[in-house]
Amino acid sequence: MIGVQVNGRRVELEGPTELLAYLEQLGVSPRAVAVELNGVIIERSRYADAKLEEGDVVEIVRMVGGGAISSRPDP
Repeated sequence: MIGVQVNGRRVELEGPTELLAYLEQLGVSPRAVAVELNGVIIERSRYADAKLEEGDVVEIVRMVGGGAISSRPDP
């Protein structure tokens, strides 16, 4: 077992785990998230190369769309 920190919480994994496999376990589409591993933002094209190891710190941020454009002029 290894321990990693994901979004501020300690998570136990069976062993070193590929990032894409971990995202799949979470039910998260790699296309819908940004991932930071040990303070470095991982390019989506490099997700397949990234592996979670003992002590890693991971931030996973889901992309959120939406919002409205105001028709009011700025004050």
